[in-house]
Amino acid sequence: MIGRGAAIFGCEGPVLTAQEADFFREYQPFGFIIFARNVETPEQLRRLTHDLRDCVGRDAPILVDQEGGRVQRLRAPHWREWATPLDTVAKAGAGAARAMALRSMIIAAELRDVGIDANCAPVADIAGPTTHPFLLNRCYGQDAGIVTKVARAVADAHLAMGVLPVVKHMPGHGRSVNDTHHDLPRVVIDRTTLDATDFAPFRALADLPMAMTAHIVFEAYDQANPATQSAEMIRVIREDIGFSGLLMTDDLNMQALAGSLAERTSRAMAAGCDIALHCKGDFAEMQAVARAAGDMTDDARKRATSALARRQTPNAIDIAALEAEFSALLGEPRHG
Repeated sequence: MIGRGAAIFGCEGPVLTAQEADFFREYQPFGFIIFARNVETPEQLRRLTHDLRDCVGRDAPILVDQEGGRVQRLRAPHWREWATPLDTVAKAGAGAARAMALRSMIIAAELRDVGIDANCAPVADIAGPTTHPFLLNRCYGQDAGIVTKVARAVADAHLAMGVLPVVKHMPGHGRSVNDTHHDLPRVVIDRTTLDATDFAPFRALADLPMAMTAHIVFEAYDQANPATQSAEMIRVIREDIGFSGLLMTDDLNMQALAGSLAERTSRAMAAGCDIALHCKGDFAEMQAVARAAGDMTDDARKRATSALARRQTPNAIDIAALEAEFSALLGEPRHG
């Protein structure tokens, strides 16, 4: 069973309000997303994820950004802290894919324990000399082959642990010299280069169940619209890259996008995105996004159904053994 509404929403705080519950029950969004403002303790977070699902009457997917490093919403003292992905990959060297798989299994186990079953990872963007610092150390490397290998390991580890991966940011964010939270980046590289580099990891990961778009203009394809709102870039994602899974926008509150939230949402949906992602938890904004996003299309519903079918019972693991192997690969005392 899937939701009717073509959106994913956050909520305002650590407890679901009656107003939010009524709205979610009526609109039936595809799923929800958790941020640091929603997190206090494991017990509290379990109650929140239970209440979110209870208010819509189904096992709705609940997402989070738990990449490790700067971008992780569940933090100490209740959850493990991790180095940035780029640092971990560099330190592990030849064992990078295995190291990132190990930490992804542990992260996924922690997420499942509190009712979260989708993680906005892996990051398949390729780092470069001009990559903005907001993204740089979240990447896995500067080579398409390395990024692909590590991203595949991260995705497969999440799937094995019953957590759906959301690969980001399609069709590639690495050439961004701006922070899309504040500005709209423009990429002027030619199509041939983009296809051979930035797009390559996403093509290799095109079988994954869900993906998130990039708020970036690729001038070689569309000089006016960021990928999130570009029918031509969605065509590239679907046809040239070959991604057939559920495609959600990056957060619509980012200032790389122009216009009101309703306008941002409408443009993204018209371009071909399946799901509008609104993360702020502002009630009035959620109402505006819901009206603009409307219901999922038939194609989006099919992709959503296929994505949720990839959820599986988690593999049994020995976390202490995984931590010991992870620490050995990085040549450091046991991670804890």
